[in-house]
Amino acid sequence: MILVTGATGFVGRAVLRRLTEFGFVVRTMLQPSSRSPALPSGVPVDITLASVTDRRGVRASLVGIDTVIHLAGIEGQGGSDHSLELEEAGTQNIAEAAAEAGIQRIFFLSHIGVDRGSAYPSMQVKAIAEEYNRHSGVPYTILRTGLLFGRQDNFTTSLAMLVGISPLFFPMPGDGSTLLQPLWVDDLATAITWALDEPSTVNKTIEIGGPEYISFKQILRMIMTASSAPRILLPARPPYLRAGAWLMEKLLPHSPINPLWLDYLAVDRTTDLNTLPHMFGLQPSRMEDKIDYLGERNWGWDLLIRQFTDRRRD
Repeated sequence: MILVTGATGFVGRAVLRRLTEFGFVVRTMLQPSSRSPALPSGVPVDITLASVTDRRGVRASLVGIDTVIHLAGIEGQGGSDHSLELEEAGTQNIAEAAAEAGIQRIFFLSHIGVDRGSAYPSMQVKAIAEEYNRHSGVPYTILRTGLLFGRQDNFTTSLAMLVGISPLFFPMPGDGSTLLQPLWVDDLATAITWALDEPSTVNKTIEIGGPEYISFKQILRMIMTASSAPRILLPARPPYLRAGAWLMEKLLPHSPINPLWLDYLAVDRTTDLNTLPHMFGLQPSRMEDKIDYLGERNWGWDLLIRQFTDRRRD
């Protein structure tokens, strides 16, 4: 049986669907909450209630488990010191409990460009979390991914919301030349599923991304086209944008942007284009071919609705 943490998140839902499609028996560990979990409908899954920082709860969740796919992280949160501490402590707890339980394999999701010496706390924490897995004694596979996108993501849909509320002009960091390598979330879910039976991925740190390098400016233009919201792109200094992101977090109950974005966009985030085809036999999808979901709603109006409801988007 496979334990998936973070199964109600953007990546977790895609991984759950793919694992069950391939016939794997899955358990997910949910944070105790009064709200119904946002699990994908029609997917059979065993459920335990525990936080990743609850050592006793994690141990109980690992009973009968042979593989852990650790996806719980800080994506979609504000990147506060508290959330970064939870990211680090939760991963350490999972890795140590997995070693004590005799888990046969642990998968960990990271980012291209993580480094303990990074100037950005989110990248430092991911690098430290990687080390917990490598030193746990449990056979591991660490996947460092490019920018992930897909329906219900925290990137393309949030940018579509910001574009939707922008009157004529849209500010972007610098000249928008930062290169990214967008990876469709379903391709990532497929790669994780196939890696379960691929011995060459054991005890490896693997960087994967989509099939093309795209500048942030090009991504913005794709999003504006797909969401039918043309705007004039206006270069802006990152410190001003960081201040704007901080202000939006303070003023809005559900801000579409957080400072982690600007950390991610500070440098190019690319890797070998051929890793997925060569290592997994998978040809990744182009971003432009998979963002038609952005044309399904008025994103500026959706942002407004989000501020007054706890309902999750379809």
